[in-house]
Amino acid sequence: MSKLDAKIPEGPLAQKWTNYKDHQKLVNPANKRKLDVIVVGTGLAGGAAAASLGEMGFNVKNFTIQDSPRRAHSIAAQGGINAAKNYPNDGDSVYRLFYDTIKGGDYRAREANVYRLAEVSNSIIDQCVAQGVPFAREYGGLLDNRSFGGAQVSRTFYAKGQTGQQLLLGAYQALMRQVNAGTVKMYTRTELVDIVIVDGKARGIIARDLVTGELTRHFGHAVVLATGGYGNTFFLSTNAMGSNGSAAIKAFHKGAMFANPCYAQIHPTCIPVHGEFQSKLTLMSESLRNDGRIWVPKKKEDAEAIRAGKLKPTQIAEEDRDYYLERRYPAFGNLVPRDVASRAAKERCDAGFGVNSTGLAVYLDFKSAIERLGKNVIKARYGNLFQMYEKIVDEDPYETPMMIYPAIHYTMGGLWVDYELQTNIPGLFAAGEANFSDHGANRLGASALMQGLADGYFVLPYTIQNYLADEIRTPRMTTNEKEFVDTEKAVKARFDKLLSIKGERSVDSIHKELGLVMWDFVGMGRTKESLEKAIKRIAEIKKEFWSNVRIPGSNDGMNVELEKASRLADFIEIGNLMAHDGLNREESCGGHFREEYQTEEGEALRQDDKFAYVGCWKYEGEDKAPALVKEDLVYESVKMVQRNYK
Repeated sequence: MSKLDAKIPEGPLAQKWTNYKDHQKLVNPANKRKLDVIVVGTGLAGGAAAASLGEMGFNVKNFTIQDSPRRAHSIAAQGGINAAKNYPNDGDSVYRLFYDTIKGGDYRAREANVYRLAEVSNSIIDQCVAQGVPFAREYGGLLDNRSFGGAQVSRTFYAKGQTGQQLLLGAYQALMRQVNAGTVKMYTRTELVDIVIVDGKARGIIARDLVTGELTRHFGHAVVLATGGYGNTFFLSTNAMGSNGSAAIKAFHKGAMFANPCYAQIHPTCIPVHGEFQSKLTLMSESLRNDGRIWVPKKKEDAEAIRAGKLKPTQIAEEDRDYYLERRYPAFGNLVPRDVASRAAKERCDAGFGVNSTGLAVYLDFKSAIERLGKNVIKARYGNLFQMYEKIVDEDPYETPMMIYPAIHYTMGGLWVDYELQTNIPGLFAAGEANFSDHGANRLGASALMQGLADGYFVLPYTIQNYLADEIRTPRMTTNEKEFVDTEKAVKARFDKLLSIKGERSVDSIHKELGLVMWDFVGMGRTKESLEKAIKRIAEIKKEFWSNVRIPGSNDGMNVELEKASRLADFIEIGNLMAHDGLNREESCGGHFREEYQTEEGEALRQDDKFAYVGCWKYEGEDKAPALVKEDLVYESVKMVQRNYK
């Protein structure tokens, strides 16, 4: 069995990162020019990493499937980014941010990584302000903060409901400065289709031009994957339709461990599904829970009348509304973490109190906030989100409560990395949502942007040097080496195989089938029986895909269906991993809710004596079950306790 070394530095928790930086290996400026780094992805993690490494003097190749780095999915983030600056003077600190993140992740994250994240959070805000990111400001000129779920302080910096877009533009301008300077070479509309391993180290990638279909080989002394999460395994999610988990699966097939795949976050405030032909879901920012109150009717007959179209929510009297989060969790109210809010919404809907024609929705109501603050204040805070909701649903949320329901949003699992963000394959690093390291079993809102920029701006620029310092004597390889040639041949054979199937099913029809299996059996509530059923059904879907998918066109030129088919083959592998991981983890924690393991009050019930570890999965071969490798989680500064938001 493989041994995983997390490389956590010695010393007290608050000194580990400082100790690491004090003793790491460095690369001098002249040698940096001799080293090539491949960065795959141009979102917050990838864009920040490529810009930082280019500024430092490394030669960087940066790849994106988009037509511009600005189109990376980080742009879709709405609500904000966390940092421990304590501008509101309400008791925040680096330690409190660290503790809230560990607690929010249900004590399933690596302590040292999370503390480092909290420690560098303030530097992220300074960096972004220097770049001109237009954060909201309060009357005295300081940056404004708002509350987010899982915290009792206001630590979330924001730019209306467009925070991801503004942060990405900051990283983009830093990145394009390096492109102009010649330290970064940008490859747009280009997808990683495999990773090249030479003598046990990551030495490059095979890429496919999505416009011409051409396969190209690229060498790097190190490879960084910053390719986001795998939420689209469920077909319907809040992710952009192009978001995929293929880079992680390519690494997995080459020997990289995939950690905690079952940890998928269900976001509580999404616009409900409105039809069987829908291709994605739309997120309503968690920030709306600052001023919005979540409720359902207290009486089943009122809920039934609303579902039948005989009653409007505005006709329900205040005393007949069940503000169930405020009732169940008085200390946090509507600002409980996402997994808690999602399960509470599902419980109410399953009990027959849901609204919308489907019964799968609850209300998010701003009536009280508008009466207290005035419409103009609410409009200044959330105007673009309200406008987006009205365009999609055709109802004015200033007058009628929004309808929301949980949906797949973010994946906490990802490639296993050590403290240096390096996978168990030397030279292969993973950053942002592509790795598992910071969020445990549940991510707190506004922490994804924090992690992406922390990894890209303030962690990788140090840790990758520690690896590259030993690579300065490794000459640049030509891409004619056997490993590059063989890997490209294998990629071409795979695409040829996909095109040769010529079955009767469209890619989307099979993906929808997979998505329904994932949602029904590996979704918000899981059981031993449902997960075993999922593993069986996923195997059947895999067989159907490889025997009956139909992909029109050829490999010469643009072929969107071929792109989708290649990614769906990888989603099928990810779904299988998620089900195996969920079946192994006989407890409930964060976004992983095994219905057999819950308290009398319906809360997640962990088993710390058996499952206080990172579940890492190793590829064992085609159609073979993956093998489990454990990294024990040891807490030096916090005590694992039952989460309580009451």
